[in-house]
Parts: sequence; structure tokens; C-alpha cells
Amino acid sequence: MQNPSHRFAEIVLGVDARRPADGAVRFAFDCARLWGARLRAVHAWRFPSCAAELPFGIPEEDRAAWEDHEVQLLSDALRPWRGKFPDVRVLEDVRHLPPAEALALLSADAGLVVVGRSRTGEPGTVAREVLRAARGPVVVVPV
Repeated sequence: MQNPSHRFAEIVLGVDARRPADGAVRFAFDCARLWGARLRAVHAWRFPSCAAELPFGIPEEDRAAWEDHEVQLLSDALRPWRGKFPDVRVLEDVRHLPPAEALALLSADAGLVVVGRSRTGEPGTVAREVLRAARGPVVVVPV
């Protein structure tokens, strides 16, 4: 049986760093603060469409520059929340994977996975895929 104190050692938050869902971000930070858990903010990304047009693959320096840009986007998106919740330990995690796959992989060891609901009011594609594949509790929060 899992140690109850380990149960909420980490909360995983799926973040679209270009359009963070404020409701989901606030919920995850609140839970992390209340439970004394670390918050792992996960931003998944893909290569830009221009990468497919490169005849000899993606040069390492281009990949590194794109990844650095994604890391900066996540950092910028979380900056105001870190200011509001200075006592929450945050791990910024940028992954080159489809978002649902990245979150499902982390769900087995997380006390909770938090994702935002689409702007239409229904769970979006990512939320539905995470709900289907997660190996732990998932909360879908309105944006």
C-alpha cells in the first residue's frame, strides 16, 4: 500500500504555456499549498511545422533553440502564480511529447493530475485522453 504522505507528494498540472487555463492553474497551486505537495507544471510541445520541411532532419542547435523558447514560455506563464503562491515548490517540466501522453506517463506517481476544460465547456481532446489513460486521479477544471 502506498504511504499516505507520499500520496500527495506531487501534483501534476498540464499547462499550455501559450494559453494557460487560469482556473486549472489556480486550482493546482491551491491544492499544492494546502497539501504541502510539490507542483510539477508540465508543458508539452511539438516541433514547428517548418521542421517537417527540412531535408536532412532537424539540426541540434535549432532543436535546442526551440526547446529553450518553450522553457521560457512556461517560466513566463508561471511567474505571476509563483508570486501569488511563494510557498509552493514548483518544478517546471517541458516535454517534447503529445500533452496527454506526457500527463498520463506522470499520473502513476502523482497524487493528482490537473487539466483545464476546453473553452466550449466540454472536456477537450487532451482532457478526454488524460481521463482515459491516467493511472491516478484527474481533475478537469473550467478555464
